[in-house]
Amino acid sequence: MRGDRIFGLVMIVVALGYLLGATAIRTSFMSDPVGPRVFPYLVGCVTLLCAVMMVLRPDPEVEWPIGRTLLNLGVALVVLIAYAFMIKPLGFILPTIIVSGILSYQIDPKPKRAALTGLGLGVGLFVLFKFVLGLGLKGLPPALMG
Repeated sequence: MRGDRIFGLVMIVVALGYLLGATAIRTSFMSDPVGPRVFPYLVGCVTLLCAVMMVLRPDPEVEWPIGRTLLNLGVALVVLIAYAFMIKPLGFILPTIIVSGILSYQIDPKPKRAALTGLGLGVGLFVLFKFVLGLGLKGLPPALMG
């Protein structure tokens, strides 16, 4: 309970700082009717509301995982950090295939299914982000692109 309250207080300070920073966003004369500040205000207000709820109504103390579960969480953390470093030099598709395959294997240790999940997510997310949403992703490493 005490940990939730401390985290809630820290998040209140962060949310207030975020809201203060959002007030510095300037609107140009050619902006949309809602304006560029609305989304940061929404994020800050929701964060503030959630943090206040954590302070007022914290969860009961929980038992932290031990043993194999803690090891799996550590592996997932290391894999996701490595993913962040692999994206730029290797492009989007290969790191996403590798990381989603590893994480899928951790959820359900069936190698064939994990490999297919990784392949599907790597290619599927690239198609979604690049062609549907129009993001400027590099699919493969520059050396393979020519």
